[in-house]
Amino acid sequence: MTQLNIHMTPIFERDLQQFMKIRHIKTKAEALRIAVKEGLEHSLQHIKPTDFSKWVGLGKQVPVNKKRHFRSDDDLWK
Repeated sequence: MTQLNIHMTPIFERDLQQFMKIRHIKTKAEALRIAVKEGLEHSLQHIKPTDFSKWVGLGKQVPVNKKRHFRSDDDLWK
C-alpha cells in the first residue's frame, strides 16, 4: 500500500473530525480512505463526456483581419 502525507488546514481537520464522529471512524487514515473512495465513486458516476461537436466551425466565425502584415502565406517564411 502506498503512503500519502497530507498537510491539513485547521478547518479541514475540524471537518474530518466531524466526519469521523458521524461515521464512528477511529483513525484519520481510515476516514481519509473512506472519504476519498466515496468522492471518487461519486465523481465517476457523474462524469459526462465532453461533447466537442459544438466546436466544429468556430474558427470560421472569427472575423478576418483586414490589415494583413503579409501579402501571402509565402511572405511569412521569407
